[in-house]
Amino acid sequence: VQLQASGGGLVQAGGSLRLSCAASGSTFVGYTMGWFRQAPGKEREFVSALSWNGVYRYGADSMKGRFTVSRDNAKNTLALQMNNLQPEDTAVYYCAAKNSFYKTSWDYWGQGTLVTVSS
Repeated sequence: VQLQASGGGLVQAGGSLRLSCAASGSTFVGYTMGWFRQAPGKEREFVSALSWNGVYRYGADSMKGRFTVSRDNAKNTLALQMNNLQPEDTAVYYCAAKNSFYKTSWDYWGQGTLVTVSS
């Protein structure tokens, strides 16, 4: 599975961005998809994940209510709608895929897209 994240950019605090992740190379439907982020000088952090059928989702508590993950299996795409962005949300955002919802490790990673939130 190849993953290509896009949609990052510069936004002011309080603004919104929508990230997209396009998947190719394998059957997208069978994979749990997720988003992670890595801020400068910090470790990679889990953001949110969604099961292959969109039924089961989980996310980091700090982002609940602001970030929403969704997927379109017909288009092989994953999205992350981010609202009320804050400077601490500045990071490179990565999409990832794994072949089992219950696994802790992720099998595939995209290259990342940079989100910068100005105060």
